[in-house]
Amino acid sequence: MPYKFFRSAAIAGVVSLTLMAAAPTVIVASEAPAERIWTELADPGRVAKVQTMPDFVELAAKLSPAVVNISTEEPERSAEGEEPLPGPRRKGKPLEDFGGGSNRSRSLGSGFIISKDGYVLTNEHVVENPGKVTVTTQDGRNYTAKVIGHDAKSDVALLKIEAKRELPVAPLGNSDGLRVGEWVMAIGNPFGFDHSVTVGIVSAKGRFIPGNFDDFIQTDASINPGNSGGPLIDQRGQVVGVNSAIYTETGRSMGIGFAIPVNMVKEELPQLKNSGKVTRGWLGVLIQRMTPELAESLGLEDTRGALVAEVLKDGPAKLAGVKQGDVIVSFDNQPINDSRELPLVVGRTPLGHRGVLKVVRDKQTIELPVTITESKEAQVIEAANKPKPDIGAPSQFGLRVKDLSPDLARELGIEQKAGVVISSVQPGSRADQAGLRARDVILEVNRETVKSVDSYQGALKSGGKSKIVLLLVKRGDNTLYVALKPEV
Repeated sequence: MPYKFFRSAAIAGVVSLTLMAAAPTVIVASEAPAERIWTELADPGRVAKVQTMPDFVELAAKLSPAVVNISTEEPERSAEGEEPLPGPRRKGKPLEDFGGGSNRSRSLGSGFIISKDGYVLTNEHVVENPGKVTVTTQDGRNYTAKVIGHDAKSDVALLKIEAKRELPVAPLGNSDGLRVGEWVMAIGNPFGFDHSVTVGIVSAKGRFIPGNFDDFIQTDASINPGNSGGPLIDQRGQVVGVNSAIYTETGRSMGIGFAIPVNMVKEELPQLKNSGKVTRGWLGVLIQRMTPELAESLGLEDTRGALVAEVLKDGPAKLAGVKQGDVIVSFDNQPINDSRELPLVVGRTPLGHRGVLKVVRDKQTIELPVTITESKEAQVIEAANKPKPDIGAPSQFGLRVKDLSPDLARELGIEQKAGVVISSVQPGSRADQAGLRARDVILEVNRETVKSVDSYQGALKSGGKSKIVLLLVKRGDNTLYVALKPEV
């Protein structure tokens, strides 16, 4: 209680003064530095001043005219087949797009003008498969827009409107110069309330969202449905991001919003304008994120890098000599600390560039020259067939396995003629926790090829019961490494 604390402090002060008047002065030594378990500033007087909240009035007045409302009329669909507005992060996931709209054929989003002759930036999911796109400026004028280019991976679209006057523009800034804690402003049309202004700070940078190409800017500036495609603006009045997604459990803002860094958008704009799409570089590998268990099984000290689960035929990595099980730790001297950084780095590399991959193979670091080519990334469709109940030989980690027969290989659609297939996984077991599934085909155990249940079980025994077991697994058209912790 503040008042009670104040009263107690005052009484203590009176008593202290009385004792000082009646007795010799006593000096009580404070705690010696060696005894402290906390940290103090050596010179508190030099503490940086706390920045006061900036005035966004002038910025809002200057930039709001460049922010537009975007509405689309999609082709009519039967009521039975209707779905919510399409977007890369919908359908029950906590990360949601916020293009607004409903099951009806008309949807709403935001955008902003980047050139006086009428080029407009927005999100790809705002104008995905539209029948007609209408751009409405702050003064109420409507323009029919043409979609010049769009890219689903980065969720960016470039539109063009024809006006008989010079249009107000929002200048693009430098997202790399943003600092965490810096004030930012968002302008958009949440729930159809046009040109709403909200402010917050940069909460984090380099956020990864599954299924997306960007490393997002995170902000707590309030963002809601209808803000998709609107600008995120710094204190200098420059656009540093394109608002794209929110983290939500309610469908509404929870203080965690994401914006596409404008520097990445600027790299894509020439391609969007000239060819209508973005062409990215490609390595031709399937990678997976390193875990402590995978690192330990490979004899590595940390989890840096991207583990190569599969090298695709005729790709740049295959020609460069990359092998399955390699860990890519850098590209052109740029460290790859997280596997999700590799597609970003390679995707932004010019086609035909000859770079150098640094990989760790059998605890040795080697460099491999590689030439980046155009992406040929294929769409992977998982088989919807449910695994048939089957009983195989009992094994460690909650697995039952059996020999892979030619008939089963044909049924699974794989080329392997020999191997071990998982017939069942015990719920809650080590194998279940690691993500193994029935009908997965085990190709290797601890980097040793296995062609039968006998060789599989022999490889398990040779590894010992106290060590992590590294499996190479074939699942559909993909391969991946799985580390199984020792059973207690």
